[in-house]
Amino acid sequence: MAARRIMNRLYYFTIEDESILSEAFSQLEKDAYAITYKVAGTEDVFVTTSETKDAMDRNDIPYNLLAEEDGSRIAVWHSPLSREELGDYEDAVRALALAYRAIAVACVGVNGESNLGFDLSNGSKPYTYFTAPAGHTFIWRLFRERDEAVDFLSKLTAGEKKAVEWAESIPLSSSKELKSYH
Repeated sequence: MAARRIMNRLYYFTIEDESILSEAFSQLEKDAYAITYKVAGTEDVFVTTSETKDAMDRNDIPYNLLAEEDGSRIAVWHSPLSREELGDYEDAVRALALAYRAIAVACVGVNGESNLGFDLSNGSKPYTYFTAPAGHTFIWRLFRERDEAVDFLSKLTAGEKKAVEWAESIPLSSSKELKSYH
């Protein structure tokens, strides 16, 4: 399979019948990595990557484009293992974050680890997962505010300079700065 190039464009769209997606995606060329996510809190709005949109266009899959987001504004903090396994899939991880209206995500572990280093007693809502084609399921912390990311990573990494600097440099300060798809 050819190396994937990072496109950095993410798209909000609707589709008349979402069952069309699974049927159509199964017919796409084998080297296409097609992925869409339903935007949390909506009935019929999806977000996808440039690669998926291009594949949908090539295969005449009908959809209604609502808006385009610059994916480079969605920050991704990798663990060494997630960087190795998901380096070619960053746009898909960004689309996942955007589906939750998050401005950043940080990989906090792998499913099955006994101690992820953080407390889930306040609930799991700010977390999601992404399974790499190589097989590991990575746990991601979603951030809707830059300050939230700085605070979380400061605690998680015991103030590791690179992690805190990454959080402080998240391009958006709040999910309120994301484009509207209405």
